[in-house]
Amino acid sequence: MLIKLNTIDDVKEFVNICSKYEADVDVKQGKFTVDGKSILGIFSLNLIEGLSVYILTPDEKVAEDFKRKIFKWNVS
Repeated sequence: MLIKLNTIDDVKEFVNICSKYEADVDVKQGKFTVDGKSILGIFSLNLIEGLSVYILTPDEKVAEDFKRKIFKWNVS
């Protein structure tokens, strides 16, 4: 899913949501990949551009719940 985080509060809320899941969350931009649970990692990316987000879990229900919670930042 492609998202855009526009404010510091958006980043904080996104990291808080990611941290609630046991699964790994990868945030990718170009050749860079950071942990979605790392606020410093997110801030190391160019937030003016979109971010690709992937939750790494075999459980489809967990993945759908995660996508629903971050949908408000969806840009695709």
